[in-house]
Amino acid sequence: MNRLKLGLPKGSLQEASLQLFRRAGFEITINPRSYFPAIDDEEIECMLIRAQEMARYVEDGVLDAGLTGKDWILENDATVVELADLVYAKQTFGKVRWVLAVPEKSPFQSVKDLEGKIIATELVGVSKRYLAEKGVTAKVEFSWGATEVKPPVLADAIVEVTETGSSLRANGLRILETVLESNTKFIANSAAWEEPWKRGKIEMLIMLLQGAIEAAGKVGLMLNVLRRDLEKVLGVLPALKRPTISQLSDPEWVAVNTVIEEKTVREIIPRLKAAQAQGIVEYPLNKIVL
Repeated sequence: MNRLKLGLPKGSLQEASLQLFRRAGFEITINPRSYFPAIDDEEIECMLIRAQEMARYVEDGVLDAGLTGKDWILENDATVVELADLVYAKQTFGKVRWVLAVPEKSPFQSVKDLEGKIIATELVGVSKRYLAEKGVTAKVEFSWGATEVKPPVLADAIVEVTETGSSLRANGLRILETVLESNTKFIANSAAWEEPWKRGKIEMLIMLLQGAIEAAGKVGLMLNVLRRDLEKVLGVLPALKRPTISQLSDPEWVAVNTVIEEKTVREIIPRLKAAQAQGIVEYPLNKIVL
């Protein structure tokens, strides 16, 4: 049987990735004592790998494909096929930033002020290249963790990843500059991508995962309305959503079906009711395939 060897990110992205696959229609079960999760697709063989190492194993062909950040592709200088952006993170459906941060009370105001200083980070290669581009010579030390607590005693500054900046602020740090923006990428081994069956399987996976991301934060809305009131109802719905309008058995009535942002529902439903809409139904979405 054909099988696709797929790497899933272990660590901070693990739970978000499992939820994304679940919305895409795949149930993945993890045994805490095993690095080989079970998936309800016999054509896929999963392996948990830290995102930091994923690109290297995909490049070497140990894995056919995997999910990792653009940051770790660059850090490993890996030659892989970057197939799709999957813009989700640990807490949000957005990008993350690697930032240069210093203690709140430090005198440093830009990267230029760090000449000859010590910078701690897990993203050593990218940080060194960034400093070289800025014409700054500083010592970049690998950090094994708890990077936020190292300045000012163990380092003068850090390069650390953040989604919201809350952890940095909680540790008394302020951001000087953004070193790199990153998001999750679906990557493949070049040989696997050239194999027709694996390419087809990968393309199917990407389509479903992107559909799940597209549906995040959105809901479906169905309602009935008299034809004479249709324009009033359409005037309430967000512009450019192009709702589906269907004729009901009674020629004087139509059904309207559309997709809207979930955060707007509480404002729109009362306005739809005031526009004479009836039988309003809100329903969740798992995937929107464009």
